[in-house]
Amino acid sequence: MRHEATATFDATANGRTPRSGRLENLTLWERVHDHLRQEILANRLPPGTVLQEVALADSLGVSRGPIREAIGRLAAEGLVVVRPRRGAVVASLSKEEFLEAYQVREALEMLAVRLAAPRLDVEARATLGRLIERMAQCAARDDVNGFFEANAEFHWTIVEASGNSRLQEAYRQLIEQMGRYRTRSLKLRGSLKRSVAEHRTILRAINAGDADRAAHLVSEHIRVPQRRLESTPEEELIELGIPAVSP
Repeated sequence: MRHEATATFDATANGRTPRSGRLENLTLWERVHDHLRQEILANRLPPGTVLQEVALADSLGVSRGPIREAIGRLAAEGLVVVRPRRGAVVASLSKEEFLEAYQVREALEMLAVRLAAPRLDVEARATLGRLIERMAQCAARDDVNGFFEANAEFHWTIVEASGNSRLQEAYRQLIEQMGRYRTRSLKLRGSLKRSVAEHRTILRAINAGDADRAAHLVSEHIRVPQRRLESTPEEELIELGIPAVSP
């Protein structure tokens, strides 16, 4: 089913109350980009949505120039696909692209934990432990949203502790793109309780100062949905909203 994007937009403040002076310093196309990006990441503009320049310009109250520039930046970020004579659509991940995303995530997180393990102090390790307990509590009451929030914070704590800003930025962009497929990732992963157990073993390796083992365990943890993705029949993937190829 194809969607067409519609939205409301305050060209002076991106439709939101500014938390700082940041928005005031953005150009118009950057404000449009910020708005559309948030709509895509929040899945209010789901994969396959057609981004028509004229309709967006009318609904956002801007000219087509800023729309075109914003779409170009979104395309560079991998959130939008622009095709000659067919316009722009919100990108979706095919099975192959999903696998590639997991492979990149695996590589980034393995590097992150190797760099972070010797840098994580007692307080940071305690934070990781508390996040695992939050995940366990959420898993026990089948609180999927709460589980994913704690899970994301656990992994980001390790990535941030790596101290590598380029790694952090690459990881942030990747996770934002994959985050739109959170429900599908859960179905591919399976048991939340198993995931909690895997996080516990990762933290034990970190606490033991064994960065190599921690990296290996992170790799195994991320490969769980990869293996399921590779073995799932195409018709089941389509039901999950994961096409064989991108539209």
